[in-house]
Amino acid sequence: MVGYLVFEFMEKLNNIMNLQIKKISKDNFSKYGQLVSTKDIESQNINEETTKSFYDLVNIEIYGDDKQCRVNIFKSIKRNFPLEINMLENHPFSSQAFIPLQKTNFIVVVAPISNEPDINLIETFLISPEEGINFKPKVWHFPLIATENSNFLTIDKKDSANNLEIYNFQNNDKIFLDYE
Repeated sequence: MVGYLVFEFMEKLNNIMNLQIKKISKDNFSKYGQLVSTKDIESQNINEETTKSFYDLVNIEIYGDDKQCRVNIFKSIKRNFPLEINMLENHPFSSQAFIPLQKTNFIVVVAPISNEPDINLIETFLISPEEGINFKPKVWHFPLIATENSNFLTIDKKDSANNLEIYNFQNNDKIFLDYE
């Protein structure tokens, strides 16, 4: 009986989860958005054969009255690991693209579209150098996780009012991400 009570108490105290990082692919990320990559994409030579152009790599989605997008640069600081994932956010009126401006890895933590994120459905992906991602509108995600100080080109809705929903984890749930 005592062992059962101790177990029940510990169970209520914390639900601890360590996230496993997966290598991203177009297929395994498709329910969350698009992988931005020139791999296996046909290009066109332009500018007198001095430039290869890769067109239409992502679907930028903008909803609401103001359908303008903005292009930004985020100066991101390397995260310290293990990193506690204590919240997720989404953008209900636009997609959001992250394209690194240096050759660097970065990590995304995502959960499927729903009213509230389900911690049991969280997935984590490692994005390789020279690749980026574009989240679909309403996809739950943790803010940018840089593996080194780096700059990112981002594309999202210009009118950002009401385009951010934040869900803070509750009930002593603890989710950690480690990366070496």
